[in-house]
Amino acid sequence: MTDWDLRRLRVLQALDECGTVTAAAERLLLTPSAVSQQLAALAKQLGAPMVEPYGRRVRLTSAARLVLGHAERVFGQLEQAEAELAGYLHGAAGEVRVGAFATAIGSLVVPVVGRLRAAAPQLTVRVAEAEAAEAYRLLVAGEVDLAVSLAVQQPAPGDPRFVRRSLLSDPLDVALPEGHPLAAAPGLRLADLAAEPWIYGAAGPWCEITLAACADAGFVPERAHTAADWAAILAMVGGGLGVALVPRLALAGRRAGVVVRALPEDLPTRQVVAAVRTGTEGAPPLRRVLDELTAVSLKLN
Repeated sequence: MTDWDLRRLRVLQALDECGTVTAAAERLLLTPSAVSQQLAALAKQLGAPMVEPYGRRVRLTSAARLVLGHAERVFGQLEQAEAELAGYLHGAAGEVRVGAFATAIGSLVVPVVGRLRAAAPQLTVRVAEAEAAEAYRLLVAGEVDLAVSLAVQQPAPGDPRFVRRSLLSDPLDVALPEGHPLAAAPGLRLADLAAEPWIYGAAGPWCEITLAACADAGFVPERAHTAADWAAILAMVGGGLGVALVPRLALAGRRAGVVVRALPEDLPTRQVVAAVRTGTEGAPPLRRVLDELTAVSLKLN
């Protein structure tokens, strides 16, 4: 296979556009003899003459025009590559795959995608729903480039495989059935609900978060019903089956029959974090997505 020399092809292109060896040399900042040498070397390499006499000048041969037709398409592709590379280096082009838990997708990731579509349309963000620890598994496997997860489910803080960024503290509110005796109680505290039937998952991050928040308030909640889906949890609360802690990011799914109360005296929260594989944090597209996630998070904090 021929080892193509782009410099020689550029000389051939300049001769075609300028018309004379002297003019081509001036454009390329070469001497006329250097241009002639490059053309001769190209002819020798390809086994076909590139120029032929034409009066007192030279002109391209049919073989040269055939080669030049392909070369110009190559030059066009290279210019496109340079433009795309420049976009990549400025974080405006490329692809970033994001794994995130459901409520983070709606509240964080989707707004980020919308911002980037407007500001950097050549930067593609592909989203995969992945709950907590699963997002890290995908990250380790190289199936996503960025994981949005919960601090309660992340690997040990010193794990050298990851670089993390804290995004926000998501307040936990309590959802009560409408008409519950404490639904309108002033100064509601989490401990006031110690005797209530509770709704939360049997395992996983939300189980851990609920148990930890209630432990901080001095009690162990009785799990009367088990659910992990927010629509199901809120439906149970609305039906009078119990109470539940609900992250504020999930409250877009609030149902009729449910009263949601903040707990300013207890301030239970869950920590939302982003993580990337160590060594990738400097990639411009990935850094751009991280910065946009941070910007959206600041508006929610």
